[in-house]
Amino acid sequence: MAERFSLKDHLFNRQTVGQLAQEYGAALPDFDGAEFQRQALAGFADRELLARLDWLADCVEAQLAGDFSTMADQLEAAMPAPLDPTLRDDDFGQFIHAVPGILAVRHGLDRHRERAMTLLHRATQRFSMEFYIRAFLNTWTEDTLADLRIWASDSNYHVRRLVSEGTRPKLPWAKAVSLTPEQTLPLLDALHGDRTRFVTRSVSNHLNDLSKTHPDLVLDHLGKWREAKRQQPKELDWMTRHALRSLIKQGHAGAMSALGYDPEAPVAVDLMLDTPTVAIGDVLKFGCRVSVTADLPVLVDYRITFSRPEGRQGQKVFKLKQGKATPTKPFEVSKAHKLKGDATTFRLHPGPHLLTVQVNGVDRAEASFELT
Repeated sequence: MAERFSLKDHLFNRQTVGQLAQEYGAALPDFDGAEFQRQALAGFADRELLARLDWLADCVEAQLAGDFSTMADQLEAAMPAPLDPTLRDDDFGQFIHAVPGILAVRHGLDRHRERAMTLLHRATQRFSMEFYIRAFLNTWTEDTLADLRIWASDSNYHVRRLVSEGTRPKLPWAKAVSLTPEQTLPLLDALHGDRTRFVTRSVSNHLNDLSKTHPDLVLDHLGKWREAKRQQPKELDWMTRHALRSLIKQGHAGAMSALGYDPEAPVAVDLMLDTPTVAIGDVLKFGCRVSVTADLPVLVDYRITFSRPEGRQGQKVFKLKQGKATPTKPFEVSKAHKLKGDATTFRLHPGPHLLTVQVNGVDRAEASFELT
């Protein structure tokens, strides 16, 4: 059996710890790289991913000055070169370079905000400081927002991305941040016209987070951005689709209309279920035909209603296909959906299940199947 991939071991191991030891040793003459490696590696075994990050910061901190100003100077001196400024996307950096952010929060949050913010500004050009800026937003809200308004026009796109990513309402893995849409949307207004996909993806993810609590506000803002014409139409189309993806899964009528799909359009759906009985681990096979009376863009999704113990149910929406249907050419699509028995995030249980097909956000056809 193949060994299961371990993200924590991939990110924190002898090679990456050795790299960090070399960087600090080259910048700080008194830094004992060998002792740092020994201590760091010895403490990894019983720690999960984020705990390993904190432990790595503990081991670096043990050899730095106690005074935060001097510590910040040392952390900056040991930083590698900034990430490639010519790239436009997916240049996240290495987790080992999160150490300055951890120490900025530990020692700079209460009494050294300005020096800590300078440290975060420089560190985020090596690895995103999205987790660590949030402590400053919660503690020094107005001062930190003032800094972010300036950073939104920074020449480095990693700094600009931090403005959006660090203020996201539902940033994965991160602590909650106590900001309102009225505080964050002006930042997104400044960023939405950015020419770097790494930034516009973050802006779209931020809007997707916000759509879960303020859908109308998100739709209104996207409309204003389209009128402003600061972003290229093709990119704004992509941003809109990405920002509305959660609302689309919910069948939100306003989101559907914003993407050009009419929820009220007359359509007829024929659903063909090929596997009325499916074993856990096997494939659910089905197809559908969407017929219309006039040329019509269609977005077809499907929802599975899962049986749960004690009569409870769970639901999950899946993307299927989008295209165009005409009176002479119905839109046809088929799918083979594997019902994984070893999924770690969604456990399956035998029993009656329901398949529902949505067109433009509206339930159009359904069929039952038995999972065994």
